[in-house]
Amino acid sequence: MTTAHLAESVPASNPLVNTGVFALFVAITLFVVYRAGNRGKKTTADYYAADSAFTGRQNGIALSGDFLSAASFLGIAGAIAIHGYDGFLYSIGFLVAWLVDLLLIAELLRNTGRFTMGDVLSFRMKQRPVRAASATSTLVISFFYMLAQMAGAGGLVALLLDVHSRLGQALVIAVVGLVMVVYVLVGGMKGTTWVQIIKASILLVAATLITVFLLGKYGFNFSNLLTAATDRSPMGTQLLEPGGSYGASGTTRLDFVSLSLALVLGVASLPHVLMRFYTVPNSREARRSVVWATVCMFIFYLCTLVIGFGAAALVGNDEIKSAPGGENSAAPLLALHIGGTLLLGIVSAVAFATILAVVAGLTITASASFAHDVYANIFKRGKAEPADEVRVARLTALVVGVLAILGGILANGQNIAFLVALALAVAASANLSTLLYSLFWKRFNTTGTLWSIYGGLAACLILVLFSPVVSGAADSIFKSVDFHWFPLKNPGLVSIPFSFLCGFIGTMVGRSKADSGKHAEMEVRSLTGIGS
Repeated sequence: MTTAHLAESVPASNPLVNTGVFALFVAITLFVVYRAGNRGKKTTADYYAADSAFTGRQNGIALSGDFLSAASFLGIAGAIAIHGYDGFLYSIGFLVAWLVDLLLIAELLRNTGRFTMGDVLSFRMKQRPVRAASATSTLVISFFYMLAQMAGAGGLVALLLDVHSRLGQALVIAVVGLVMVVYVLVGGMKGTTWVQIIKASILLVAATLITVFLLGKYGFNFSNLLTAATDRSPMGTQLLEPGGSYGASGTTRLDFVSLSLALVLGVASLPHVLMRFYTVPNSREARRSVVWATVCMFIFYLCTLVIGFGAAALVGNDEIKSAPGGENSAAPLLALHIGGTLLLGIVSAVAFATILAVVAGLTITASASFAHDVYANIFKRGKAEPADEVRVARLTALVVGVLAILGGILANGQNIAFLVALALAVAASANLSTLLYSLFWKRFNTTGTLWSIYGGLAACLILVLFSPVVSGAADSIFKSVDFHWFPLKNPGLVSIPFSFLCGFIGTMVGRSKADSGKHAEMEVRSLTGIGS
């Protein structure tokens, strides 16, 4: 059967099947969260870090579930289907990023901190200003990342559940947000981790099965699949060559370098990824976590390569672009083509599970940062009762959930890829330089810490505000005005080095001196784990 005949025989999506499969997933995971939450001891260590009771393998699978967002599952497959080679570059960037975590961050962070990134940054600095700065960057990054996921839910619903009205999509975003808040309130980190483990397992199984089916359809010959994709794509053989999205000019090449920096360095600085290292008992298990997460994501991104080119071959460029979700609809449309409404229902459940798990991880990270860094250590000066701290964390999770719902409704239809890239760029700009300086530079002091966090954060946000993403281009958020002066769509190439420079200058000119005794203690603790 030719692809043209196949396209004509595709069944229509059944919203009832999609909703039923998704409801079944929610029911099962809510039960798991309830059981996990009731077994907890209601302490800060249990709520924030699940009493460090997970193994490296469990936490690694949860890490992959925490990181593989809607952008990874839907966005990368769509980017490969439309842009080919250049779309796969996202996968490479995300995968390489975990080497930075493995070699520089995971073990040292696990040994030095307790619950949040603020524990590490404030270890040898003045507690209150550094914790405030750490909480500020964590909340900003989490909010932007959350906006992308919640807005992605709105676009996904339009395709999977056949809900096209803004009000209908807003209601679904609200439902996703409420379920996510229930996960966090009832289960804490333990329940959220189990949701992420289940979601990652389902995602890997679904992606692998679709990949095997596609390869089997083309005689398990990847070259045959690529040939079919190039025959169907308007790009032709250029689909397999670099330069489809980047490389047409000097500016786009710089944009690619900037995006690559944000992808590779941003992952190692995401607060919700860093917080997962505290759910294991020691640094050895933290290293194992990263290895397991890397293996899971290596398998997944290989699958997205096949799924992306499979969508180009079987669905086609025109059908993908004309669908309500645009590029993001490539994987669901492929599922509909090859497996009908049942497979689309399963893919819809996986996609929603992806959004739920990632947003739940972001919510608990944001609530932990506010309750532990701001409430317990700034307002209460380290003397807060554990029960009060957990109560504040739960209230914060509720507030964050409401803000995420409202933000997702407002951002519905906006450039989701921009929001994800912005979160990664902000993370790399505000957090990476500060973490590395804190762990490896003896002279680094409080002034340098504040300059690097606030300097990187401000530079990143200002450059994005005056970039073509916001105004001055055909795909800008505000198309009717033009006030951009920064030529790149991603600010990482400038804002990340700028944050390192700010940290260096701040340390040189700051009046506060580094505590050599605390640095020695931190060095021994981070390298050996003694006292962790």
